[in-house]
Amino acid sequence: MTQPSIPPTEPGAASAAALAEDYQRFIRLGHRRLPLTLYMQERDYRSATLNTDALGLRYSHWSSKRLSLAERGGLARVNLLVGGSTAQGIGASCDARTVASFLSTLSGEAWLSLAGCGLNATQELMLFLTHQHRLSKVGHVVVLSGLNTLAHEALAEWVGSDPAQTELRACEQFLSTFHEGMQVQPRADSIWQRLRERWFCTPAPLRIAAAPCTPPEQRLMRAADCIGRTLRQWQQLLAGSDTTLTFMLQPWLPWCREELPPGEQVMLAALQRQAKPFDGLLAGIGAEHHAGFFRRIKRQADEVPCYDMNGMLSSSPVFAEQLFIDRLHFNDLGNNALAKVITAKLGLAQEKHPGRKGVPVKLV
Repeated sequence: MTQPSIPPTEPGAASAAALAEDYQRFIRLGHRRLPLTLYMQERDYRSATLNTDALGLRYSHWSSKRLSLAERGGLARVNLLVGGSTAQGIGASCDARTVASFLSTLSGEAWLSLAGCGLNATQELMLFLTHQHRLSKVGHVVVLSGLNTLAHEALAEWVGSDPAQTELRACEQFLSTFHEGMQVQPRADSIWQRLRERWFCTPAPLRIAAAPCTPPEQRLMRAADCIGRTLRQWQQLLAGSDTTLTFMLQPWLPWCREELPPGEQVMLAALQRQAKPFDGLLAGIGAEHHAGFFRRIKRQADEVPCYDMNGMLSSSPVFAEQLFIDRLHFNDLGNNALAKVITAKLGLAQEKHPGRKGVPVKLV
């Protein structure tokens, strides 16, 4: 079946460095988050790279229209892509090249992003509950997630490890560096701020200590149980409707590839020279834990269909190309590959084109 290709890059498209800076600025603005917004990102954010609506949700593109949960243009039926920063599209060169936008193009139906940077499984469900009243009819819900929930298991231990570290400011600083590809910005205090700090002994910002963690097997078990339990709650919420629910374990570079293409080798070498907080949250997790983690999620999820994108992505014709921008996030080609695998696995393209056959996908 002939499938739409990635839209050509516009003249003057932003460089990789400019893209990274745009995402860094977007995440830094998250310092204005409030706890009740579930660690959501900036509302009404505008840039050439990404844009969010009045709810802080990223726009997707479908049929030459820009759509979001807050701006659906009168659509009665929509589909939802749920998750964290991978589902939200960190790494995409623009809103039109996120997984949700590619799903819209491939399926011929509107897909909205219901995703936020750093959300775990429970927070993803809470985000849906917060906005459920805005949705009249939902066709498909695809939860592309898993790694944030695992990382939060270590984060919870870190927050409770030292009473001095549980201050809100320290926790906020840590959460603001939760993204592997984001650099911590140096302080830009004025001379008066520095003098005031010296004169009145204002404590300097707390540094993030290494997180003391339980054995990785215990963290994996707790995270898998949380994901499975949350999927059962999703199922209960959607019971009685025509909505289909699917969970897909998001790709993580150490679980997804045995050999790296040259571009990803360079990227990984650069990341290893400067450790990021997210690395510490997944400390001790290796390729040997992958299969057991997914099996436990699938077992705990009962009847909810679960698929492992780490194996499924290898069915993509472009799998040997550079797809990752870091261990978690994808470039435009990677987002397009993810969307094509999801579309083929769920038979979404056949809903509008029943005479066509989907692309074969290797099941895991």
